[in-house]
Amino acid sequence: MNQRSSNLLDEALGLDQASEPWPLKGRVVAIEDRVETSGSFILHHLLKRSLSRNSSNVSIFIAFAQPFSHYDRVLRKQILGWNLVSQRDNGRFFFFDMLKLQCPVGDEGITPGGGLIALYGKIHKTISALPEISQKNVSIIIDDLSLMEVAANGSSDHVLDFLHYCRTLTSEFDCSLITLNHEDIYSTEDGSTFLLQMAYLADILIKVEPLATGLAADVHGQLTVSNKGRNKASNFHFKVKENMVECFYPGRSRD
Repeated sequence: MNQRSSNLLDEALGLDQASEPWPLKGRVVAIEDRVETSGSFILHHLLKRSLSRNSSNVSIFIAFAQPFSHYDRVLRKQILGWNLVSQRDNGRFFFFDMLKLQCPVGDEGITPGGGLIALYGKIHKTISALPEISQKNVSIIIDDLSLMEVAANGSSDHVLDFLHYCRTLTSEFDCSLITLNHEDIYSTEDGSTFLLQMAYLADILIKVEPLATGLAADVHGQLTVSNKGRNKASNFHFKVKENMVECFYPGRSRD
């Protein structure tokens, strides 16, 4: 695999800018995948980049889909000798386990005591307690917006309110917000509105889709990265391996 093909995703996201400690600061990144073509590998990649040894970034991970042990196991595979326990102990990784969260129904969901508002308060408190230099290098990562909606008793409006509140943190603290959602579970008009709202909020929209031509042994899907900051869209294929993802242009060699 040549060096250029291994960096296509980073280039599309602007992570190849060596002069920037964390090029995604102040930006919203929305990942939309399909049930049969998971985009979780992009979350893993961004978490790995965020917590790299030459980064001073702090990650706040909101987990609705998988427990801490899952992400720790993934990072151990991708970075030899690396683990999330040490990052948590060093104050660089905060993990909010929301798998058992139940948010209040009705208007209670958007009151100060509501479930998502309480979660936002914890995030804000965590960032505010960091040293000033670290406050400017925070990534908030949400691993499954569809499950957040389930926890909020099916209220996409409450989830959007929460995301708008988190969007203000990108201005207040210059942090980044990274979310993952499943595009093909929405079949109603309300669902389409939610996806349009997410596309509007996002500075970078990443679509993870199966190949238009169907399954292939050496290609797992295709990525489209729309980067508003660069006013461009990138499209390439990908193959997920045990400890990395390989990206390449259609028709190019993966060797």
